[in-house]
Amino acid sequence: MPGRWYRNAVIYSVDVRLFQDSDGDGIGDFPGLTDRLDYLSRLGVNTIWLNPVHPSPGVDGGYDIVDYYAIDPCLGDLGDFALFLAEADERGLRVLMDLVVNHTSDQHPWFRAAREDPASEYRDWYVWSETEPPDRWSGQVFPGVEKETWTFDERAGAWYRHRFYRTEPDLNTDNPAVRREIGKIAEFWLRLGVAGFRIDAAPFLIETGRQRRPDYRFLRDLRERVSWRTGDAVLLAEANVADAELLEYFGSADGTSSRTTMLFAFRLNQAMMLALARRDPQPIRDTLAALPDLPDHAQWATFLRNHDEVDLGGLSDSERADVFAEFGPEPDMQLYDRGIRRRLAPMLGGDRRRIELAYSLQLTMAGTPVLRYGDEIGMGEDLRLPERRAIRTPMQWDGGPGAGFSGAPAERVITPVIDVGDYGYQHVNVTDQRLDETSMLSWFERILHTLRECPEIGAGEHEVLTTGQPGVLVHRADLDDTTTVFLHNLDDVPCCLDLHDSLTGRHRPLNLFGDSDYGRDIDLGALALNGYGYRWIRLTR
Repeated sequence: MPGRWYRNAVIYSVDVRLFQDSDGDGIGDFPGLTDRLDYLSRLGVNTIWLNPVHPSPGVDGGYDIVDYYAIDPCLGDLGDFALFLAEADERGLRVLMDLVVNHTSDQHPWFRAAREDPASEYRDWYVWSETEPPDRWSGQVFPGVEKETWTFDERAGAWYRHRFYRTEPDLNTDNPAVRREIGKIAEFWLRLGVAGFRIDAAPFLIETGRQRRPDYRFLRDLRERVSWRTGDAVLLAEANVADAELLEYFGSADGTSSRTTMLFAFRLNQAMMLALARRDPQPIRDTLAALPDLPDHAQWATFLRNHDEVDLGGLSDSERADVFAEFGPEPDMQLYDRGIRRRLAPMLGGDRRRIELAYSLQLTMAGTPVLRYGDEIGMGEDLRLPERRAIRTPMQWDGGPGAGFSGAPAERVITPVIDVGDYGYQHVNVTDQRLDETSMLSWFERILHTLRECPEIGAGEHEVLTTGQPGVLVHRADLDDTTTVFLHNLDDVPCCLDLHDSLTGRHRPLNLFGDSDYGRDIDLGALALNGYGYRWIRLTR
């Protein structure tokens, strides 16, 4: 159904500035991204999530915005954006935008007016305090980088709140005028043709006043507004919150989600990281059992790596220590005392078996998978760059100068391409992998096209099965008369599984996908599985 298109989507996260430079100025742009749409279509994704594309000083990678109704001139203009949307539509690709309205840049005209004149209509668009706030030193999103969440502004003669960088003052969403403006921003871009939004920092966006209590009505009102404009528009919220709060973000009206459409599955992400580190699927089993049942039309968005650090804040100290020891043992690999600033391929030591296993695991979880640009070729990180910039490097298209990203001199490129080590563009790039049918890119194309043939993953009912093998996770997805069973061995020891009793009443098993050729004859009572192996087996009645 068109209204539920997101249930079987594959979302590809793109930073336009880092994807493809078309004019040689060292910065990726919309004409460059448009030229690469055929590549994305062939890869097998059907939805593009754009990181912020608005004018910005660039202090926070574009998340510090100065104009919500424009395209950053370095990326092109509204005409280039409209052409990009038209070409994406021609290929059946939908587009999501980042909705970054928890804060603005301190260079935004609203904040400039607010700080200059206490009588300005924009003064109450931000959160101020006339006296030093008692919570000045707590609540930082970036501990160790920012020491406070309130900064005194000499021009304003008052303190302003900023949960992120001090150059990003928080908007006051208690103010009805601010809420109306956010709705107007969303409607503007929907009218141009986007399919929805990823809501940045949703918990901070909806917190009210100084008490910081969430007002979920904001999400309901925004959902109603975008739904009136575009019936199938999606709101995908970034909300890394406790399990008890998750359903509040979805909302429920007569059993149907009434606030956001999708949430990033942070808890599942952390469980998968812990399971991969320990080579034990039990954290995944425990998390899947604990996650709440979702209302109709609601969906998880699954991911392994995104544009930020691997956030391990929901794990216990001992669990976090295990993940750090396996995937980020060096201090410069860690960030904010809770995360890892690395890409997945180097985290897994470049082991193709484990990399494939990890992505197969993600792609078969209940929900909509989100991939980060460069995942499909196994890109690495550049730890020489500060903070999260380590995992925000240019796309590596070929082994020539500038990695095929830009023809500009190296000193003019927005962020240095990775040019040293095993993950340098000379060794990891699209062109070389396109010519190798055994490459990571070729594997990704095969698995994503297989995923598109399995609507039961995104729209079906999932159940974890008992295996008797502690290192193996087996789960099934059911939709109509079809069942698909997914086997994942997180251990390096081969095994044999008996699933005959768990799958009674089924017949005609078919191998859909796997780490190797397990043969055409399938005995559900004796299923072989390699170390770090995975199998997708479809059963029909």
